[in-house]
Amino acid sequence: MRKLVGLLAAVSLLLTACGDGAASGGDPARKTIRIAYQAFPSGDLIVKNRALLEDALPDYRITWTRFDSGASINTAFVAGSVDIAAIGSSPVARGLSAPLNIPYQVAFVLDVAGDNEALVARTGSGVTDVAGLRGKKVATPFASTAHYSLLAALDRAGVKESEVTLVDLEPQDILAAWTRGDLDAAYSWLPSLDELRKTGTVLVTSRELATAGKPTLDLGVVATEFVRAHPAAVDAWRKAQSQALNLIHDDPAAAAKSVGAELNLSPEEAQRQLSQGVFLRPAELAGPAWLGTSAAKGKLADNLVSAAQFLKDQQKIDAVPDLATVQAAIYTDGLPDALG
Repeated sequence: MRKLVGLLAAVSLLLTACGDGAASGGDPARKTIRIAYQAFPSGDLIVKNRALLEDALPDYRITWTRFDSGASINTAFVAGSVDIAAIGSSPVARGLSAPLNIPYQVAFVLDVAGDNEALVARTGSGVTDVAGLRGKKVATPFASTAHYSLLAALDRAGVKESEVTLVDLEPQDILAAWTRGDLDAAYSWLPSLDELRKTGTVLVTSRELATAGKPTLDLGVVATEFVRAHPAAVDAWRKAQSQALNLIHDDPAAAAKSVGAELNLSPEEAQRQLSQGVFLRPAELAGPAWLGTSAAKGKLADNLVSAAQFLKDQQKIDAVPDLATVQAAIYTDGLPDALG
């Protein structure tokens, strides 16, 4: 209940800050696209850095705002202050579930989490495996893919959540607490994950958990109101994201240069970080394992329902949406052609 009260308060603040123009992105008469991005290695940063969407939509005013977690992006969607966002699959599962029931559509798969998200035990903590986290202090950004993966890792190791002290911190705050010695372990993502690894030991990665049946993804979602008002702009955004995925595969050095510029990393370091994620080819997105098509929705909907069920079992959400509801929230209009 405290989470819900806090969310409503945050929404109120966002609405106040945004004023009457908060929902303008859904107005076809106002050509504005408000994009929420996160600072992790992805094709989304390539789209931003290379102004691919701005080039494709010169008549639109496009703004990019950085967010530190999916939870804050969900809050922004509830407030009507975001049109398009890069967000993890666990926050999306929460967003499509009660009590949030956010009206947005999943329109793209940015990446599948691999070794770019991991649980790390701090050197000197005495922790050598996940079972050793009992009685320890572990940080992660709540309502994120890392939080979901942490709960899955604990569950797989037979450790109850109540046996661990969980701390809700954003990646940069995790680093500060880690440096002070306030934490025993943390589940986070790149680029901050690399700093944790320097003075810690990886206990499990999201790639391992995916193999064990708990995959997490980074998704591109679009407000339903915006989809209805600006379908051509959504198609342009999907094609820009497809360009970025192709660049990652076909010219990794060029992709790394753009990602490095956004994350203040050298191209070599950015390329190393990109190599730790799993990036699909655009054509794969319209296949049965992922988004699918309008005629046959893919298994991504099943993945999100499974994530929601896990979160319900962990008492993190009130109810699990049915498969038909989640399938309706997978935007497949124009696929595969809309992917370029």
